[in-house]
Amino acid sequence: MPNVWSRVAAFTQKYPLSRGMISYACIWPLGSCVQQKIQGKEKLDFWRAFRFSLYGCCFVAPTLYTWMTIAGYLFPKPGLRSGIYKALVEQVSYTPSAMICFYFFMTLLEGGTIDEACEEVKSKFLPTYKVGACVWPVLQTFNFTVVPPHNRVPFVSLCSLCWTTFLAYMKQLETQKMKPLIGTSVPLGGPITAY
Repeated sequence: MPNVWSRVAAFTQKYPLSRGMISYACIWPLGSCVQQKIQGKEKLDFWRAFRFSLYGCCFVAPTLYTWMTIAGYLFPKPGLRSGIYKALVEQVSYTPSAMICFYFFMTLLEGGTIDEACEEVKSKFLPTYKVGACVWPVLQTFNFTVVPPHNRVPFVSLCSLCWTTFLAYMKQLETQKMKPLIGTSVPLGGPITAY
């Protein structure tokens, strides 16, 4: 068994993106399962969790890794000031596109149409972005300031367990019930329905 772990460690050292992909392939479906349990489901929807795993591993991890690499080149100096700049730039560049892609592509993975995906983005993006704007700048400032570069994507993936649980909650809200919420705060105790 130690030989297997040393091979995995060597592989992730050689291909750092793989760390994020492995992390997101595990943490994103876990967030979905946590949300389902909070929702009160007795039997977990493993296909839903699988879609989260697929999306987290194949989309989020590579795009986040790319963003982290670009941010490292744009703001190469370590320190608090650089960390704050990176976090703010991420909040206005990567974060909106990541949220739009999440709602759009997850709706398609669920078998929805392009029109349904666009409607979901329109109704859920702004409430989700407002919550994210309160959370991610603080986490990313810490990430860019304290966490070593080779562990930044795994750190973010651990932080994203709570975030993914929140996204799973938002994803399961009915789009029609979200329309009145645009411009207001997100109802944490609101109705949750499964697709």
